[in-house]
Amino acid sequence: MWGAQTPESGTVISIGIVEDDPASSALLVDYLRRYEYEHDEKFAVTQFADGADLVAGYRADMDILLLDVEMPGLDGFSAAQRIRQVDPDVLLIFITNMTQYAIHGYEVDALSYVLKPVPYFAFSQEIKRSLVRLRRRTADYLLLTVDGGVVRVATDDIVFLESVKHRTVVHTVDGKHSVVAPLKALEAELAGRSFFRSNSGYVVNLRHVLGVHGSSALMVGGHDLLISRPRKKAFLAALTDYLGARAT
Repeated sequence: MWGAQTPESGTVISIGIVEDDPASSALLVDYLRRYEYEHDEKFAVTQFADGADLVAGYRADMDILLLDVEMPGLDGFSAAQRIRQVDPDVLLIFITNMTQYAIHGYEVDALSYVLKPVPYFAFSQEIKRSLVRLRRRTADYLLLTVDGGVVRVATDDIVFLESVKHRTVVHTVDGKHSVVAPLKALEAELAGRSFFRSNSGYVVNLRHVLGVHGSSALMVGGHDLLISRPRKKAFLAALTDYLGARAT
């Protein structure tokens, strides 16, 4: 059984600014207020002094994070890695002086980069793209029968499914559920979404693939899952298509 929710226009969007320079942080706040006025949006803006300030007590309640990359102590990229361990959904936009950081963005699923000094037009285009992404996003749910009860799990939160004897273990970003159902049955329920069978024992959510190394898929949470040789080419093609679709 499935349900769907979509963020509507007019919803308050939660945006975090992670910037150690007060003047640069204030400029981004001004840009966001201007965008609110010009596009009839509503933003709840929170400012963080640096990466450590962001990570301390972070809860997965932000829609967008604007992160300066070059900061003393915990830099923006390192902070993003920490955030991704608990929040796979927040949209990340890096603010940086250097284009070479773009290669690292894949590892934390960054939406984009904006180069300093930040012009309003380029900034507004990235905010617009972020809002489009947020409003396209739908949250589908899978109902699992677990120990005589029913648990509703968002498909976006499923990292992978694992076949264990006559059960399937559903691994999520915050735990796991063991259900009496064959892997094939749950795979069929997830058809048409971002899931791909990497081998006979795993169905992987492409959303949570951090990288592919040899014959393994590195997943959010540190899981290293085998990709069988016959499936590797199709797996890489599916991952490429998924990442390409997310970038548009």
